[in-house]
Amino acid sequence: MNLKRTTILLLGSSLGFASAAAQNTAKDPNSYEALADRARNKDQTLNFRQLRFAYADSTSPKPDTNANKKTMTKALNDKDYAAAIKNADTVLASNYADMDAHFVEYVAHKELKESEATELHKFVLQGLLDSIMDSGDGKTEETAYVVIDVHEEYVVLRVMGVSLPKSQSYAHKNGHAFDAIVYVDPQTKDQKTIYFNLDIPAKHGYRGVEAVI
Repeated sequence: MNLKRTTILLLGSSLGFASAAAQNTAKDPNSYEALADRARNKDQTLNFRQLRFAYADSTSPKPDTNANKKTMTKALNDKDYAAAIKNADTVLASNYADMDAHFVEYVAHKELKESEATELHKFVLQGLLDSIMDSGDGKTEETAYVVIDVHEEYVVLRVMGVSLPKSQSYAHKNGHAFDAIVYVDPQTKDQKTIYFNLDIPAKHGYRGVEAVI
C-alpha cells in the first residue's frame, strides 16, 4: 500500500507567524524552537524528522495537553470549529510536532474556508507523516518505522486503516527497543505484524510490557 501523499485523507491557526521569524535569529538553528518556527513559516526545506527528534530531546516544558486534545476532537466532531482550533492551538503551542492537532486545524480551517491556515497545517501534517513513513517499511525489526512516542504508532495504524490492533508487545533486540504490533490488514484480511523502533522513547524513560522477539 502506498501510504504517502494520501495520508491526510485517511486520517479521520496559525501560531505567531510574525513574531516567529524575529525570534528565530536568536535561537540555535537546530533547536526545537527554531525548527518549529520554520514549520510555522512553511519552510519547504525543513527536515521534519529533525523537528520531531528535536522535540523529543527538548528540555523545554512539556505540559499535559490531553484534556485539550479530547476537547479539540469533540469540538471538531460537533462542528464547533472555533473551539477545535482554540484547543488545537494550545496543543501546538507546546508541541508543534503533534499530528492530531495539525489534522484538527487542517479540517477546521478548511471547513471555515481559511485557505492560508488550511494549507499550512496540511503542509506540516504531511511532512510529519512522511518523515515517519520514510524511516522504514515496518516489516522487520531492522526496517522498523522510527517513532518518537507510542502515539505516533497509532497515527501510522490509522493511516493504514487499522482501528484496533490485535496485540502489542515491547522487546529489545541487538541493542534496540521495539514494539511489535499484530493487526488484521483491512484490505486482505490477513494477520500481519508491523514493527516500530522505540529507541527514542526508551531513551526518555519509556518502558513497555516486555516480550521476546
